[in-house]
Amino acid sequence: MSRRYRVAVVGCGIGRSHIEEGYQPNAALFEVAALCDLDPARLGSVGDAFGVEERVADFDALLARPDIDILDICTPPALHREMILKALNAGKHVVCEKPLVGSLKEVDEIIEAETRARGRLMPIFQYRYGDGAMQAKRIIEAGIAGKPYAGVAETFWRRTAEYYDNPWRGRWRTELGGVLMTHAIHIHDLATFLLGPVARVFARTATRVNAIEVEDCVSASWLMENGALLSATATLGSVDEVSRLRLHFENVTFESAHTAYSPGDGPWTVLPADDETARRIEDALAGWEPVGRRFQGQMKAFHAALDAGGPPPVTSLDARRSLELVTAIYESAGTGRDVALPLGADHPKYASWRPDGT
Repeated sequence: MSRRYRVAVVGCGIGRSHIEEGYQPNAALFEVAALCDLDPARLGSVGDAFGVEERVADFDALLARPDIDILDICTPPALHREMILKALNAGKHVVCEKPLVGSLKEVDEIIEAETRARGRLMPIFQYRYGDGAMQAKRIIEAGIAGKPYAGVAETFWRRTAEYYDNPWRGRWRTELGGVLMTHAIHIHDLATFLLGPVARVFARTATRVNAIEVEDCVSASWLMENGALLSATATLGSVDEVSRLRLHFENVTFESAHTAYSPGDGPWTVLPADDETARRIEDALAGWEPVGRRFQGQMKAFHAALDAGGPPPVTSLDARRSLELVTAIYESAGTGRDVALPLGADHPKYASWRPDGT
């Protein structure tokens, strides 16, 4: 019999979206039992909106609660590491927003802690969840698409000075990065979800849009392990907002939806090279069951994994690969050199990708 898990959402900014898009549509699978936030007004607003009576400001108080199964961490990035480690040590399952932590050293620490923990950790990468992205994944894994050639991943968003009028945004020590870390990270994960691991990166970063510490423009060239090439561009100075992934394979060209925050949604443009490929695609997608979009799909998949006793649908190793790419891009932008992946403990930015090395 399927179990209904009790969740405490920690951080009611993006946490509100987790509730509205993830837990409410899966109300038979999850109950949001408690909220935690340091802002009383936000805590009250989200609690009232979703009928959550239990509202606390003390994260540590949730750790000893036997009635809480999952801690969903949606706090500013610099707080993630300590909260994840405490939650795992307390035997809780953990959901955590991006970036998971602030360095490869820290993510390796988290991975090691998981080996001793009863609970499971699921990083958030919600762009994978949508019928467009998942149908493309099925076509590729069925061998229909063939040899991958090249593609583009684009994050063209707009953030103004008002967005950065905030005590933690735009600062290395608290946001841990700029457009690369906070905005483009999801579509970069989607690109590797479909194309596989990155082998080499060359990149440039710049701060051109806002008066902030971190970058708000990025241009990067990726060489994938399978030999494909991808160009990744991001800016926070676009007049309109678009996220786009376009991938060219031997037999199929895929183009995502362009919606800024949900490019995984269907339908995608899927262009077969010939009638036989079109027939094979039709057969592969016959009887397709919707997977659920964004947080709805990811939370549903997490529940299935918990019930089955298997690994989460997105793992800490996925988060490590994402942060490894981030580290390589910052290293290339800082040195002007091509950077080979994977990156180990001997890499100069293993302990921190921030410019001051802290």
